[in-house]
Amino acid sequence: MMTLLQTDSPATKSARMPQLPSLEFELPPNLEASEPPEARGLARDEVRLMVSHYRDDRVAHTHFRQIGDHLQPGDLLVINTSRTMNAALPATLPDGTELRLHLSTQLPAGLWSVELRRPSPTATKPFSDGEAGTVLKLPAGGTARLLTPHNPALRHGPAQPVRLWLATLHLPLPLTSYLAAHGSPIRYEYVPEAWPLDYYQTVFANEPGSAEMPSAGRAFTPELMTQLIAQGVQFAPLILHTGVASLEDHEAPYEEFYRVPGQTAVQVNQARQQGRRVIAVGTTVIRALETVTDEAGVTHAGSGWTDLFITPQRGIRAVDGLLTGLHEPRATHLAMLAALADSCHLSLAYEQALQQHYLWHEFGDLHLLLP
Repeated sequence: MMTLLQTDSPATKSARMPQLPSLEFELPPNLEASEPPEARGLARDEVRLMVSHYRDDRVAHTHFRQIGDHLQPGDLLVINTSRTMNAALPATLPDGTELRLHLSTQLPAGLWSVELRRPSPTATKPFSDGEAGTVLKLPAGGTARLLTPHNPALRHGPAQPVRLWLATLHLPLPLTSYLAAHGSPIRYEYVPEAWPLDYYQTVFANEPGSAEMPSAGRAFTPELMTQLIAQGVQFAPLILHTGVASLEDHEAPYEEFYRVPGQTAVQVNQARQQGRRVIAVGTTVIRALETVTDEAGVTHAGSGWTDLFITPQRGIRAVDGLLTGLHEPRATHLAMLAALADSCHLSLAYEQALQQHYLWHEFGDLHLLLP
């Protein structure tokens, strides 16, 4: 049986984070989804779906198109309608070194959180250098100036360089137009081929702002959503603009912009008062909802930047279930899952996902956690 352990990596020690749950397993390369399901001859909603019930450890294996078989009339699915940007830009250091600049999060006062990465034959790798005051050249005369490490506490020696920087951008066009003309979607080494931005959008995305796709919602299609609504399932939107994922570091998520509309707060509160299930479509939805849900379990409207880090010690107040992808062994998202489900249940579910050859990452399969 796979075990959900409490680990304390150097990064967590340096940032004084609580001990984090960590599943101990090796992810075989053949289980990393290297291309969209459409390239494998599948429709979006034909990816596989593991449905696990964390109260009694039942686990079912199906396809996403059959998700309605596991939902009930009155269930409220809360979705993230953030639209993914072409957030990767070619950049050049003053000495001519070519890099990729990943725009993570737009912050107040004209600041950005950005990540430097060096190109590789397939995608990008972490960049090991960077210095405050450096001005990077961007396409068409744009520039980015590095100001200071985003979180100096996470740097602990030359072998652990700064991953995210605070920076200012100077662009010749409005941001959306500039990224459309010169940017591309962020991708990592497990996706060797570049794919157009449309492959990184959900069908309900409407407001640009995410550095990476809120991928839990990718498998929905208009036809499936219509079918679910006819079945009595409800949908409620919010915004959380996702930042750059941390694939190399066991570190807490950085602040991200969110907006929870008043009507969504009303729907969540009504569902909970009436004993109906609230199911988050993605960890981003949980982060936004938990930011505006008080200790009494009442969800409020709100917007701003959230740095909330959800752990089992903190707990979850707003939702009963979660639709999400499959996460790496030491991903901090596992702390959020462990706040919702029993650790033994997560171990059981992930063991089955490996045995059944589910696919990981944004183009992979999905996991529906229900009571």
